[in-house]
Amino acid sequence: MRRVPLGILGSGKGSNCRAILESISTSGLAAEVRVVISDVFDAPILDIAREFLIPNAYLPPGGFRTRLEPQAEVDLVRMLRDARVELVALAGFMRVLKAPMLNAFPRRIINIHPSLLPKFPGLEAWQQAREAGEKVTGCTVHYVDEKIDHGDIIAQREVPILP
Repeated sequence: MRRVPLGILGSGKGSNCRAILESISTSGLAAEVRVVISDVFDAPILDIAREFLIPNAYLPPGGFRTRLEPQAEVDLVRMLRDARVELVALAGFMRVLKAPMLNAFPRRIINIHPSLLPKFPGLEAWQQAREAGEKVTGCTVHYVDEKIDHGDIIAQREVPILP
């Protein structure tokens, strides 16, 4: 079975990255993680990549809080292409991607979002669900497009909100 060359982008602790890597090694997920890249210098996701012996890199994001500097995004495209990635997974990546990435990987960037989209896009989705009095929330895997948490939904799973 062909393994899809995958790049993972993350900004935080890397729990979704770990789940992907463990699924590849234990459940036969047909992917090969070629590189893990973070916009946070000391993000634990990079430690997870090293634990699994996956090439990893820090990408200096520049001065914007919610997106990459234009040159940083061009550098990101180069890093992913150098790793010969075909699919990009955003696993807790907290930056909005713009034209360089969207054009380089059309319909080949997926995001893992912690709500049942279209409900509760953006930051703090769990908190939004609690404040709205929801009894159920979940996660969504979707294609990334030019809007935040908007692209076509690939999969969703529900989980109860416990008191």
